[in-house]
Amino acid sequence: MISRALEAEILRLHHAEHWPIGTIATQLRVHHGTVRRVLAQAGVPAAAPAVRATLVDPYRAFILQSLEKYPSLRASRLYTMVRERGYPGAPDHFRAIVARLRPRPAAEAYLRLRTLPGEQGQVDWAFFGKMRIGRALRPLMAFVMVLSYSRMTFLHFYLNAAMGNFLRGHVQAFTLFQSCPRVLLYDNLKSAVLERSGDAMRLHPRLLELAAHYHFQPRPVAPFRGNEKGRVERTIRYARDAFFAGRSYRDLEDLNAQALAWCTGQAADRPCAEDRQRSVREVFTEERAHLLGLPENPFPINEVLVVQVGKTPYVRFDLNDYSVPHRYVRRTLTVLASEHTVRIIDGNELIASHPRSFDRAAQIEEPAHIEALVSHKRAARAHRAQDRLHHSAPSASTLCVRAASRGAHLGVLTRGLVQLLDTHGALALERAIQAALAEDGAHLGAVRHFIDLHARADALAPPIAVALPADPRVRDLTVRPHSLRDYEQLARTSDAHQPDDPLDSTSDNDEPPSRGDA
Repeated sequence: MISRALEAEILRLHHAEHWPIGTIATQLRVHHGTVRRVLAQAGVPAAAPAVRATLVDPYRAFILQSLEKYPSLRASRLYTMVRERGYPGAPDHFRAIVARLRPRPAAEAYLRLRTLPGEQGQVDWAFFGKMRIGRALRPLMAFVMVLSYSRMTFLHFYLNAAMGNFLRGHVQAFTLFQSCPRVLLYDNLKSAVLERSGDAMRLHPRLLELAAHYHFQPRPVAPFRGNEKGRVERTIRYARDAFFAGRSYRDLEDLNAQALAWCTGQAADRPCAEDRQRSVREVFTEERAHLLGLPENPFPINEVLVVQVGKTPYVRFDLNDYSVPHRYVRRTLTVLASEHTVRIIDGNELIASHPRSFDRAAQIEEPAHIEALVSHKRAARAHRAQDRLHHSAPSASTLCVRAASRGAHLGVLTRGLVQLLDTHGALALERAIQAALAEDGAHLGAVRHFIDLHARADALAPPIAVALPADPRVRDLTVRPHSLRDYEQLARTSDAHQPDDPLDSTSDNDEPPSRGDA
């Protein structure tokens, strides 16, 4: 603010001395805008700004005609057209000129929509950032339902906007309200509208099942008509500002607990938009008598997914693996998932139940499933060892039967026989087992004794331990050596063709006689 004396001096210099505005501002050390304001308040008409000729003036009429005929014509195309007609200006400045000359659409006026008590509710999703859970970064989605008459609000957060959570939000909202509105308005989201062509639309079948269970009418709003569900849009903005902004929470469960307290507390105590003299809670108490009652049984809201079990006893659901009994590998099962539990069924039989994880690439296991698989694999390894002994040394089966009748530990006997098979071979083992059975020595020590006895009698070198790879395809491979009797027969045949007198043959090292010796 300036003093009255300074205002009087400005008026005197303008009227008496005819000083221009710039001179008054410079000499009195005030802003030229202040001088214009004082003169305007005194009724002095403002001087019209000087109009300077511009390069676009000759083409202004052509630009206006083109934009009137084609309102969405791009400035780049219009620039090419005026360049062909001789316009010498640059394209950047031309874009600003077109932006000023382009006709603006007329503003649309909307009627204030009013609803009857209990008649309507509005539903929508809202994105509230992302939440880190272990290795997963999941979207934090808020399900919002608001009653159009009383503005009673339900707010609940989920980690995705899948159909299961969409249905779950409805059921939880109806439980909070202890009632249901007659009509629910939706945007054209995929959870509500699968296809739409004008007024013809195909609603999601699960949404229709929910509506049939609670007897409400699902009604999608017209495309690009956000004003028809403005109540839920304003409620989402109110939740962002009054609830979520600056709020701290430990996890999703803590955030939803705070959201429920906010819905039944601060949000319910705010003034109602239809009647500012009463709170939302008071108007909702009046509206409840006009809402629909709830059925005795709530709508089943479990997520249902048919899954295929692979080679390992796990099923994949929502980025994580859940264990099942090993006998269900290579089978088709069904997953029933709630907000906190993942159940796996085979037909009507429950075979596994796990707490739900929202991590990524996690393995949720039941210890009993893993222990049963380990026991099964151990039994399978013992069975493979017995099969290998049976094929390599058939007498091993008889040895095991006699040893079992005497109370011997078959596992120790099987492992010992497999080691002898690896070090001495199938023929030596079979020969030793037969000798042990002949002496009624049905135990591992007798087999080892006869193997060593036969090895000394045949003057064989001690066996060399060979470290085989851990691959069972190599360790369990049985190679039966060929009998050496064929090679002994070949040796005898070769000896029969040798001459009896060694003088009748000429050694390879003997040189033929020279001519001089002859």
